[in-house]
Amino acid sequence: MIIRSKSPLRLGLAGGGSDVSPYSDLYGGLVLNATINLYAYCTIEEIDSDEIIINSYDADCFKSYPLAPSLAVDGEASLIKGTYNRIVRDFNITPRGFKITTFNDAPIGSGLGTSSAMVVCILKAFIEWLSLPLGDYETARLAYEIERKDLALKGGKQDQYTAAFGGFNFMEFHKDDLVIVNPLKIKRWIVDELENHIVLYFTGASRSSAKIINEQRENTIRGNNDAIEAMHAIKQSAIDMKHALLKGDMGAFAEILGKGWENKKKMAGAISNPMIQEAFDVALQAGAVSGKVSGAGGGGFIMFMVQPTKRPLVINALKRLPGFVMPFQFTEGGAHGWKIYDTDKVSK
Repeated sequence: MIIRSKSPLRLGLAGGGSDVSPYSDLYGGLVLNATINLYAYCTIEEIDSDEIIINSYDADCFKSYPLAPSLAVDGEASLIKGTYNRIVRDFNITPRGFKITTFNDAPIGSGLGTSSAMVVCILKAFIEWLSLPLGDYETARLAYEIERKDLALKGGKQDQYTAAFGGFNFMEFHKDDLVIVNPLKIKRWIVDELENHIVLYFTGASRSSAKIINEQRENTIRGNNDAIEAMHAIKQSAIDMKHALLKGDMGAFAEILGKGWENKKKMAGAISNPMIQEAFDVALQAGAVSGKVSGAGGGGFIMFMVQPTKRPLVINALKRLPGFVMPFQFTEGGAHGWKIYDTDKVSK
């Protein structure tokens, strides 16, 4: 039997960073985000062997391990190993041989929530394979605990819930890791209009978000007034942008996005850099109205708001830079998995 799963990546539209502790514990966080048609993928294949075979293309790890109830988390394919260990432990699973293969449509560190989407994706494959009783909230919560607590990877809470639920969501983050997901029903013409207004540009450089997130956390812990006030404004922008989105007001949406980026840059020194600023300069000179880096910052993808009639001008201008423009569409569904019993192999 073969089990496959996929989970969508996301664009962080507003409020990003307010989902990171200790800010969310002290003040509460609000985030507006939406999933797009780029995905994390996982395949689990049952094998008649006392081993676990890992093929992780993102981690560049292609190894086999003796069958055991726990795999050593040694820096190689940690997302797979951490998820496997937690599943076996929490659900008292008797280990059996399998091969697992994972890969992403976008580079790790691109600001689209790739790592968290991958953990959710791996979880969905195990849920489907082992018939585990986990809904969307439980899956997202477990993915968060695996990534942030078991593996001690820095980050917030939004990405796991985004991947599990899918679509446009307005999320609330409270103390004690309480998360409330409010799905938004956006009219089709508004979704189409927003897609026409956004040019998604990959800078050509991925980044580790840990340093940036650590600086944000330290600013909150130390009571840095400028940084905290900026985060308050970022949180408010999620409310304002939700209202603009529901009405289809692209002008207000673009203005809020731009102000959110200016406030975000106050949170940590490494959020922007000369490479990012050059992309902003080129896009704005070509006709973009505003922009914002998706994710923690420092690299990855930039969303530019552009009048649809000026899209070709902005895209052509960005083509002169080392990165590339990524076509995309918004999606409605979250992570899901499925079984294949009778496979027709296309090729070997």
